[in-house]
Amino acid sequence: MKLLRFGPKDQERPGLLDAGGRLRDLSAHVEDIAGDALLPEGLARLAAIDPDSLPLVTGDPRIGPCVGRIGKFICIGLNYADHAAESGLAVPTEPVVFNKWTSAICGPNDDVEIPRGSKKTDWEVELGVVIGKGGRYIEEADALSHVAGFCVVNDVSEREWQIERGGTWDKGKGCDTFGPIGPWLVTPDEAGDVHNLGMWLDVDGRRRQTGSTSTMIFGVPTLIAYLTRFLSLRPGDVISTGTPPGVGLGQKPPTYLHGGEVMRLGIDGLGEQTQRVVRA
Repeated sequence: MKLLRFGPKDQERPGLLDAGGRLRDLSAHVEDIAGDALLPEGLARLAAIDPDSLPLVTGDPRIGPCVGRIGKFICIGLNYADHAAESGLAVPTEPVVFNKWTSAICGPNDDVEIPRGSKKTDWEVELGVVIGKGGRYIEEADALSHVAGFCVVNDVSEREWQIERGGTWDKGKGCDTFGPIGPWLVTPDEAGDVHNLGMWLDVDGRRRQTGSTSTMIFGVPTLIAYLTRFLSLRPGDVISTGTPPGVGLGQKPPTYLHGGEVMRLGIDGLGEQTQRVVRA
């Protein structure tokens, strides 16, 4: 299934993309793409619905974040060896973990705002993992059974605040609008081999990132098992798993967003995002 949420900000309704690419309204069957709806039994109930029986959504509604009521937005840094190299950093021996605040979350096609005082706002296309069945101390062999689905994430980052201003990475990662998610939550049966998906990002029509999830250092099961040594995961938590090379920081010379640009990005089978960059 391809599940999504549509409508005005903070008023999104649950939806499903049918085989013809048409948006169907799931409101009569589930309150939101969130919480218990993401459990295996919740997804099974949605999968049993005939899409043709659902009302068609007309017009061109805004597409919201594909998951509602996200509790934790956990990110993995330097998870592609070639991205670590372009950043001038060693390949990590354990996953590098940081957080985005949930106030960073926005829809896949919403504007991305450059914060006041920012000089080095950057882009990062990433594979997002949405947790279905929660747990703690999850074994790597069981980890994928805890996944509700996968999505595209743009891990927008302010590099000066992340790297040059002391403290943790978080203050350069969690600014408002720095976490576009979606357009769809693609369930594992439809996503295919998520460790072999092409991914890309363009800025103003120029290809900046081209990569594949096949070059991740730590795969999805490893990340889930690792994280749950330190914290419990719950339905709707999102893990963003790192980016391939081609970020602005790695350009020669470094190239950053200043406002007025358009970012377009996508991952095979998981959809595309388009964001206009504006100044706050």
